[in-house]
Amino acid sequence: MKKSVIFLLVLALAGGETLLAQGHAGPFSSKPLAGSGTLRAQGHVGSFSGEPEAGGETLLAQGHAGPFSSKPLAGSGTLRAQEHVGPFSGEPEAGSIRTVCDTVAGWQIRHFAECRHKEMSWTNGALYLGMFEWADRTESERIFSFLKGIGKKNRWALPLRAYHADDICAGQTLIKLYKKYKDPAMLQNTLERAFYVASHPSTAPLSKQDKVGKNTRWSWCDALFMAPPVYAALYTLTGEQVFADYLEAEFHEATDSLYDREAHLYYRDCMRIPKREKNGAKQFWGRGDGWVFAGIPQVLENLPADYPGRAYYEQIFREMAGAVLAAQDRQGHWHASLLDPDSYPDPENSASAFFCYGLGWGLRTGLLKGNEYEKALLRGWAALVEAVHPDGLLGYIQPVGADPRPAGPDSTDVYGVGAFLLAGSEMLRLYGN
Repeated sequence: MKKSVIFLLVLALAGGETLLAQGHAGPFSSKPLAGSGTLRAQGHVGSFSGEPEAGGETLLAQGHAGPFSSKPLAGSGTLRAQEHVGPFSGEPEAGSIRTVCDTVAGWQIRHFAECRHKEMSWTNGALYLGMFEWADRTESERIFSFLKGIGKKNRWALPLRAYHADDICAGQTLIKLYKKYKDPAMLQNTLERAFYVASHPSTAPLSKQDKVGKNTRWSWCDALFMAPPVYAALYTLTGEQVFADYLEAEFHEATDSLYDREAHLYYRDCMRIPKREKNGAKQFWGRGDGWVFAGIPQVLENLPADYPGRAYYEQIFREMAGAVLAAQDRQGHWHASLLDPDSYPDPENSASAFFCYGLGWGLRTGLLKGNEYEKALLRGWAALVEAVHPDGLLGYIQPVGADPRPAGPDSTDVYGVGAFLLAGSEMLRLYGN
C-alpha cells in the first residue's frame, strides 16, 4: 500500500474531511472524532488567543522571572536565597541518572498546576517532549498518564495560530503519543494543521522586521526546534512530499538568514545580527542556539534513514558541535551569552541541557566522534545535576526571552525541565548499562 493511501486512511480514521480530496478551506475539521468529541478551533480548551505577537520567546510580563506563583518551594522567580549545590550524583551510571531525572520529573508534575503558561504552548511543548523521551526510556506509566491527561483535557488540539512555529511545538509529542497508542484523535489536529500550512505556505519575507513574516515564517532560530520535527515526522508517517518540501524550504531559508558560517552558530533573529556584547563579540544567545542544536537531532530522528537531505542537517550539526564545545567553561557550564560569559557569569541551564542532549545524541548515533565530545558531555551533565535542588527543582533557567539575561539558582521553567529530561534520556541510553 502506498504511503499516500495510508495518509488518506489516517484522515478517514480521524473522522476529518479528506483534505486532498475535498477542497478543505482551513486546517481544522468540523466533523466529530469517534469517541472523543468534536475538535473545533473555537471550542479549543487551553489555547493561546488568536492575537498576533512578536513570535518565539517573548517577555510575557515585564519583570517576570518564572512561570510559577510566589508560594514557597514553587520555584517562582529568581529568589537567589543562597547558592545551591544539589545532593544528587552526576556520575554517568544508571542509578544516579534515574534518581535525578525521576526527581526532576516528579517535581514538575507536582507543581504543574502552578505553571502560568497555556497547557499546549511551546514552553510546555518542550517539557512534554522531554517527559515523553524519559518515560519511553524508563517505561514510566505515571508520565505517560500525565501526558495523555493533558492531551485529552485539551482535546488533542494545538493553539490557534496556524502558521506560528511555536503553536505546533506540542504536536511533536502528540505524534509520538499517536504512534504509541494508535488513537487517531491524538493525531488529527496536528496533521490537518501541518498539511494546511505546508500546502499553503506563507509568501511573506522571512524576517523579524516584517509585520507578517515575523510570525508566519521561521524567522527566529527557536523556530527550528518548534516546528521542523513535526513536518519531518509527518513526512515519514504519511509519505506525503508536501511535508518534506515545506521543511526543506523553511529550514534552508532560515539557515541562510541566521546562521553565521564563520562562528557556526545561529543569531536569534535578523535584528540581533549587528548586536555586539560588552566584550565586542557577536551576540549568540545560549538558549537560542540550544534550541537549534536540540532541534536538528529531532529532525533527523524523524526522517527516514535514506532521506536524501540528511547530509545537510548533519553537516550543520557537526559544525555547531565544535562551537558548542568552545563555548563551554571549565566547570562544564554554558552561559546566556555564548561568546561573552563574563557578562553573564552564572550558568544558563536550559541552554546547557539542550547542548548536553545534542552531544549525547551525536555520540550515540556516531555523528560525533572523539573523546573531546564525551568529556564535554560528562562535564556538562555533572554541572547540570549540581543545580538540582533536593526536592527536584532545576535552577539557573533563564526566563522567557529573546536574548541573554541572567538567571539564578531558584529560577526555573518548564522548557528547561524538558531539556534536562532530553539530556537525561541520552545519558541513560549511553551509560545505562
